[in-house]
Amino acid sequence: MAKLTIPEDELMSPGHMGCLGCGATLAMRYVLKAAGRRTILSIPACCWAVMPGVWPNTCLQVPELYTPFETTGASISGIRAALDATGQNDVNVIGFAGDGGTADIGIQALSGTADRNDDVLYIMYDNEAYMNTGIQRSGSTPIGAWTTTTPVGTTGSWEKSPKKNMVAIMAAHRIPYVATASVAYPEDLIRKVQKALTIKGTKFMHIFAPCPTGWKMDPGLSIKIAKEALSCRAFNLFEIEGGSYKINMKPKKTSLKEYLFKQGRFKHMPEDLINELETDLDRAYDELLRLESLSLERAKVPDA
Repeated sequence: MAKLTIPEDELMSPGHMGCLGCGATLAMRYVLKAAGRRTILSIPACCWAVMPGVWPNTCLQVPELYTPFETTGASISGIRAALDATGQNDVNVIGFAGDGGTADIGIQALSGTADRNDDVLYIMYDNEAYMNTGIQRSGSTPIGAWTTTTPVGTTGSWEKSPKKNMVAIMAAHRIPYVATASVAYPEDLIRKVQKALTIKGTKFMHIFAPCPTGWKMDPGLSIKIAKEALSCRAFNLFEIEGGSYKINMKPKKTSLKEYLFKQGRFKHMPEDLINELETDLDRAYDELLRLESLSLERAKVPDA
């Protein structure tokens, strides 16, 4: 019998209220498999505030605390302090928030958590817009994307600002562990959650989670799209531990245009904008390679 690479225990029951092909549902399922039953979740206003079901029903088999949009960082700090005060040091405290509630509305509380280096794990599942409230653009919406607040028309008013780099922002806080993950690679995602939970202090994970509804794509393509995001360098898998960078996967480069045009939100993009975006993504990947190389060089230097 083949050895299982993903924990069997299921802490997310069937019957969630997510859309077909929802990447965020897979993200939650894998995170809970990694974290186990001794876990408390803090969830702000986001898709996952709706998807568990209408109270008192829930598809999640761990305690959940629902909080205002901006308070995930503060709430997980408070939960951790309460657990520590009562001697319950073996409980994992995880904030599970969307990109809007993290990169925009919740960044102040998250920064405070990181400044204190509270012993918690903060997870941003990234579907690149405020999907639960109507597909409005967020700080994590990529250049060129259609949203309901960046409509496509004769004025060409689609998203013009680059995607906010939350990994770099959190790495700048000098917290012990920062990582990216994707629902297309569950073993890597689970390994990183398990690793993060063994490290003392604040940990941050950015999980790529396609949204077929908001991305205007076939729900059956969620995993394929997530894999193509990696190979076209729209998203990269790496981790930063103690300031050292490690790239986890280096796939052969594929076409950015093919990735974009599988999603209706990018169908309007002109060739010159695609080429410009591809240049930017290649430059960012080269910088990531440089940071990994520097980390390897530092590791070779013996301590003074």
